Amino acid sequence: MIKTKTSDDKLDTLLSRSVVPIIDLAHCGIEEIPVKSVVNRVGHQLHRVLAEKGMALLVNHGISDEKLKTAWDHLDDFVDLPPNVKQHYIRSEGNHHGYKSRELNGNFKGKTPELRHAFNISTLNAQNLPEEPLPGFADHISTLANDFKALACFILQALAVSLDISPTFFLEKHSHMLSDDQENMSTLRMLYYPPVVDDEPGQNNVIERRCQYSYQRCLSNQPDFRPEHDPREEDELNELDGTNGQLFEHKIGNGAVIRCGAHVDYGTFTLLAQDSEGGLEMKLPGSEKWHRVGHLPGAILLNCGEILSIWTQGRYPALQHRVVIPEQEHIRARGRHSIAYFCHPDNITSISPNDLPNPDAVKDTACLKQRKKSFKAAKERVYNACQLISKKFRDTYSNNNHSQ
Repeated sequence: MIKTKTSDDKLDTLLSRSVVPIIDLAHCGIEEIPVKSVVNRVGHQLHRVLAEKGMALLVNHGISDEKLKTAWDHLDDFVDLPPNVKQHYIRSEGNHHGYKSRELNGNFKGKTPELRHAFNISTLNAQNLPEEPLPGFADHISTLANDFKALACFILQALAVSLDISPTFFLEKHSHMLSDDQENMSTLRMLYYPPVVDDEPGQNNVIERRCQYSYQRCLSNQPDFRPEHDPREEDELNELDGTNGQLFEHKIGNGAVIRCGAHVDYGTFTLLAQDSEGGLEMKLPGSEKWHRVGHLPGAILLNCGEILSIWTQGRYPALQHRVVIPEQEHIRARGRHSIAYFCHPDNITSISPNDLPNPDAVKDTACLKQRKKSFKAAKERVYNACQLISKKFRDTYSNNNHSQ
């Protein structure tokens, strides 16, 4: 029998310890005309929190929980389709778009099976989405993907402010998101982790059934970034940025399965929405300990990818993270849904730490000469985004693709 949640089941998480920064995106404007003062405020917040934590929770981002829940319902319906129908949408080798079943997922090193279903959308083409067997799927998921793209564009502008560079620098290098994975590898990934129960001690079993959702409902089902009142002052910061006592490491057991193996994301950044607390863990900058992140209903988690870390010469670190099977029975028996938007530069974009100014660099003549010499020597080793991401896939994966 599944236990009901009690006070003894309260999780110790980074969120419960007020370690995860929270950034309010209310009244940020529309994608084409963002409110400049809000872009500046969020940019200054990102400058601090990404350097210190490498992640932040975004609230009032304009994407309703009801719209996310509908997307997860569509994914559940897809998972329930007959195998011969799902076969038409299986991800082919060399293609980022499509479905990967639970049976096809494996750990990064190919040793530990991962329990999840994943559907990647990297090209908004109705022919690549299961509209015929699931009416409404293509329209809803395409709209949601564009919502995440619009949110990513706002973050790209705020990141430019945070680094004191041209406001269009990142936008110009991410101009083909979701148009074609041959031009840009940005991807919206829908994920479903089946519930797990223990029939016998130490034996994990997967239950193929629908999850129980845990949501904070939004007032609107449509993103609305238009200002209703005067924007907040630029120096206003709505975040939790301290620690209440010591942080304790969460260590994974010796079970034979995991939901997603340890990794860092490769792109510029990732936006992650999840339906409940489901085992997401991260290592904080400079730490080798694993900590449960926690779940804030209605929030979207922003974490840096390796390309942004390269661009910023490590000032914005890419955090290693994983998804474990929760030890609490009432959580593991619910399963988990999430949606990750991986924001990547256009494939032909060169990625070099010399692209952005480094405010910490010494300005004397000898240092500048050395930097020019080092840059000349390294010039031939600069990868474009496609080469860099492909290299990371080859180095890290064992013929599989992972996410939160």
